[in-house]
Amino acid sequence: MPEFQPFVMEQMMSEWENAVDVNLSESGVHPMTVGELLAMDGREMNDLADIGMFYPQANGTPELRQTIAALYDGAAADNVLVTIGAAEANYLAITTFLEPGDEVVMVMPNYMQIWGIAKNRGCRIREVHLDVDNDWALDASALAEAVTAETKMIVVVNPNNPTGRIMAEAEMDAVVAAAERVGAWLLADEVYRGAERERDEETPSFFGRYDKVLAQGSMSKAYGLPGLRVGWTVGPAEAVAAMWRRHEYTTISLSMLSDHLTRTALSPTVRPQILARTRLRLKGGYGLLGEWLSEQDGVFTGTPPDAAAITFLKYDLPVNSTEWMESLRDESSVLIVPGDHFGLDQHIRVSFALPEAELLDGLARISDSVQKLKG
Repeated sequence: MPEFQPFVMEQMMSEWENAVDVNLSESGVHPMTVGELLAMDGREMNDLADIGMFYPQANGTPELRQTIAALYDGAAADNVLVTIGAAEANYLAITTFLEPGDEVVMVMPNYMQIWGIAKNRGCRIREVHLDVDNDWALDASALAEAVTAETKMIVVVNPNNPTGRIMAEAEMDAVVAAAERVGAWLLADEVYRGAERERDEETPSFFGRYDKVLAQGSMSKAYGLPGLRVGWTVGPAEAVAAMWRRHEYTTISLSMLSDHLTRTALSPTVRPQILARTRLRLKGGYGLLGEWLSEQDGVFTGTPPDAAAITFLKYDLPVNSTEWMESLRDESSVLIVPGDHFGLDQHIRVSFALPEAELLDGLARISDSVQKLKG
């Protein structure tokens, strides 16, 4: 068996995100409360009193799966598997469709949970890197060269984590063409769909562009409801059914309460209100971040994110990114994500869709550290 590869970013966050004063490692929009969610539907907390605490249908209730399917052109309830977060959806996709020794092509940077699961599965990973000097654009020719007759899966994150970049249509077409040429699965992490910062148009899904797409979604990032622990895969019905069989060995089902509240959140009445809240927080938070960056004397550079509640900044300071994260954590009680966690030192990932006072406090603590490092 291969040596176990821990998920280093999640290990850091699970140990420290609740132990610091300011958590700027968070990757989603600041969470909603149950009361806020119900108020958007014209309801009160008492309306939850009669929900039975029994097992819901293991793959998600038909009502929830149909609600999710409606977000994807051409999808039906049978195309949807509901999971415990997108984390389980990713785990099931890798363990269902890949065997030890299989070749996986990953467009990097990427959400490294998928990379780690594939490593622990014994897969061979070929990396294709977005062009940091060209606003994180995809090199289509490099992708085509990396994909071989042995490639079993291509993995992309769109909108991207950690950069927040949205692929252009031509780039999406190039990814699909590479997968279709060799018959590989296309695993598309799309958890930031709906968290567009500068446009109201939602990022298009890879689902429906090719018959071997697995599109992953979640209630955590764009919706600000991570505590529901709800994710999903949308894909071919036979593939989703195969993942469901593995799902019965892992978590079996959501809670009935999570199923109910997710249906509420994704309803035609409530979902637009949640996404409006999301975009308001993204615009306000990034405005504050932009003002702060302009005061940092060129220490930070980077491409503004098209979507997501995070930004990926390159810095000009004499410190390794993991060492700086540890210093900020221990000396300033603020948590960031080091670029090392994505294989890119001299970068940090910082969240900005937080309450104003919390964001400004965290950025001020980083400024203090910058001055010390410059001195």
